[in-house]
Amino acid sequence: MNDSKKYRHEIKYLCSDAQLALLEMRVKLLCKPDKHAGEQGKYTVRSVYFDDCNNSCFYENLDGVNEREKMRIRLYDGNTDYILLECKSKLNGKNHKDSCRLTAERCEGILRGDYRIREEDPEVLKKLLMQCQTRLMRPKVIVQYDRTPYVYGPGNVRITFDRNISGCGDLNSFTEKEIRCRPVLPPGYHVLEVKYDAFFPDHIKRELQGADLRNTAFSKYAICRKTIGV
Repeated sequence: MNDSKKYRHEIKYLCSDAQLALLEMRVKLLCKPDKHAGEQGKYTVRSVYFDDCNNSCFYENLDGVNEREKMRIRLYDGNTDYILLECKSKLNGKNHKDSCRLTAERCEGILRGDYRIREEDPEVLKKLLMQCQTRLMRPKVIVQYDRTPYVYGPGNVRITFDRNISGCGDLNSFTEKEIRCRPVLPPGYHVLEVKYDAFFPDHIKRELQGADLRNTAFSKYAICRKTIGV
């Protein structure tokens, strides 16, 4: 991977209902709701993750390999008018994303096994399709959760409360409006994620530290694959 790219810090915490409610009350006083979240202040994220014939992404994640990447296709609130292909790279504990838009027709074609590369395709799409051809990269599992996001300008901070994390092994259902998912965390547990660029403002950091949180190398992809058994 190219370490000249701009990478962001990403910290994850596993939280109980009570911790999440307390933290969201604090964060609301310091940060603004993400404008993309709409009137409800939240949206449902659904992603289908890819892996190769050796399940390299899965095992690299479990082993905490320092330099790794994951490919996923993502949509929001079941809306197929806006679909993203993302390549998420991790290096030295930081993350970078390359992405491009996909039409619903192209997305469904890829999920059905159409890996033909077109000259006009964006580079990240060409990368996925080449890996599908050479490494037998294939869709493995669907991950879905409800996200409530907040943002803070200095440091380009983004704090998200991810509830109801669940997985689905029916890959053909990815573009359907509603899908049947299975919860992958114990009842009452969710994930808090913090992302920022060069620095994390001290006054926000203090509010999170006061909730007695411990950061974790939690992976929605890995836990959904283990729980769903795919």
